[in-house]
Amino acid sequence: MRIGRKRVQRLMRLMSIKAIYPPKQTTIRGISSQIYPYLLRNLPIVRPNQVWAADITYVPMRKGFVYLFAIIDWYSIKIVDWEISTTLDTEFCLHCLNRAVSRHDKPEIFNTDQGGQFTSKKWISQLKEYGVTISMDGKGRWIDNVMIERFWRTIKYEDIYLKSYENPRVLGKGISG
Repeated sequence: MRIGRKRVQRLMRLMSIKAIYPPKQTTIRGISSQIYPYLLRNLPIVRPNQVWAADITYVPMRKGFVYLFAIIDWYSIKIVDWEISTTLDTEFCLHCLNRAVSRHDKPEIFNTDQGGQFTSKKWISQLKEYGVTISMDGKGRWIDNVMIERFWRTIKYEDIYLKSYENPRVLGKGISG
């Protein structure tokens, strides 16, 4: 049986079926912010705490949504620390960064995208205070931060979308266990 895209859309709407996909424009560049060069091209990653990367993702729940921030060590490909927030501000990222550094020492290089949280004066000054070299992906270059992007896909498709968490507290307990 041949059917077209509009018929599939109508049937999905009638059955309340929705596609799962990331929202558009999740990274919004900070206004008049300093952008740092991408330093990881052809850099051999040979030890823990050499390079950390971080990113924020949107997490839908039954009622509403939250933001999930995570820091990953590129060498071990393990999550160093993570934080959940209902607001997309810099403070929850800084809280997570400070906790990660206190638990695992500091990285030599910290790589992020050019989002407003990571180009903010607070974020940049905190990394400089720790003596960390700052690296940023190019605009539209998700592949530069592929480690964390793969983690987002895994946690969303293998846990979050399947369990449809009720609220941020339940989400935090569910993904930490």
